[in-house]
Amino acid sequence: MAANRVGRRGGSPGGSRCPRTPPGLQRRPERVTVKYNRRELQRRLDTERWIDGRLEELYRGREGDIPAELNIDELLELETDEERAQKLRVELKSCAGDTQGFIRELLAQLKGLQKQQVLQHPPPPGPPNM
Repeated sequence: MAANRVGRRGGSPGGSRCPRTPPGLQRRPERVTVKYNRRELQRRLDTERWIDGRLEELYRGREGDIPAELNIDELLELETDEERAQKLRVELKSCAGDTQGFIRELLAQLKGLQKQQVLQHPPPPGPPNM
C-alpha cells in the first residue's frame, strides 16, 4: 500500500522522479535556496522607486532627457557625499529643476544602504578541448 502512494506521488512507477545518475557523476541538489536580507532589498527597491518618481518630476515635459540610469552601487562606491554629489551634478546637468534638493534627499536615502553583492559562479566545466 505504501508503494502505491509513493508511485502516484512521484509520477512514475517505483516512485523515481528522475533517471538514475550514471556512476562517477554527482547528482545536483533538487532545490537551491539563497537567503536575502528582505529589509535591505525592500529599502533599495523603495529608493529606486523614489529616484524614478523624482526624476519624472524634475524632467516633466522632457522625459527624453532623463539619465538612462543612476547606479546606486556606483554612488555607494564613492568615499564621500561630496564625491557622490559631484557625480550626481554631472548626471543631472541637463535638468532645469531643483537638482540640489534632489541630491540632498538622495544622499540622505543612501545612508545605511549597502552595496549590492554580485554573485559570481565559476563557469561549468565543459568538455576538454582537443
